[in-house]
Amino acid sequence: MSPEPIETETNTQRDPRAFNSYRHGLTGQVMIMTPADELAYTRQCQGILASLAVEGDLEKSFAHSIADDRWRLLRCAAIEHPRFSMGMSEPDKYFAHHPEIDAALAQAVVWACEAKNFNLMSLYESRAQRRVERNLLMLKQLQAERKAALDQAVEEATLLAQYAASQGEAYDVETEFPPFPHNLLFHSRKSQAG
Repeated sequence: MSPEPIETETNTQRDPRAFNSYRHGLTGQVMIMTPADELAYTRQCQGILASLAVEGDLEKSFAHSIADDRWRLLRCAAIEHPRFSMGMSEPDKYFAHHPEIDAALAQAVVWACEAKNFNLMSLYESRAQRRVERNLLMLKQLQAERKAALDQAVEEATLLAQYAASQGEAYDVETEFPPFPHNLLFHSRKSQAG
C-alpha cells in the first residue's frame, strides 16, 4: 500500500474571512483580527495617541489603555447594530403587515430574547467607559505635573541666565543646567527673544 499523493492547492487567493495576528506594541499580546479591523484599530490608536500628545512610557501606557477601551466601546456598538438587524431577517412571530411596525416588533423580539446578552454588553460598555474616564484623568494629571516641572525648570534657567548676564558672564543652559529637559532650550530661547 502506498500513501496517496498530497494534492497542493493551486488557488492562492486569500479567504476574505482570514485573520491577521497583530502583536500589541505595548503589551506584547497577540491580537487576532481581520486585516480591515487591524487597519482601523491601528489608525484609531495612532489618532488617540497623537491627540493626547503623550511623552514618555507612562503617559504612552495610559494613552494605549484609553485607545484600547475606546476600541472596545466602538466594537460594542458594532456588535449591537447587526444583532438587531439579524432580528429583521428572522421569521416573525408578531406582524402587523406594515413594514415599519413589523421592524419595530422584530427589534422588540430581539431585545426580549437577547436581554441577558444586551445586559452583559451594557455592563461591559459601562466598565470600559469608566476605565477611559479614569485613565484620561490620570493621564491629564501626569501631563500637568510634567508641564509644571518644565515651567519651573524654564523659570529657574531664565533666572540663572539673567543673573549671569547681570554679572557679565555667559550662561549656556544646555551645559550649565542639568538635568536638561529636551524642550527647555526652545522655551528659554523663546522667552529670551520676547
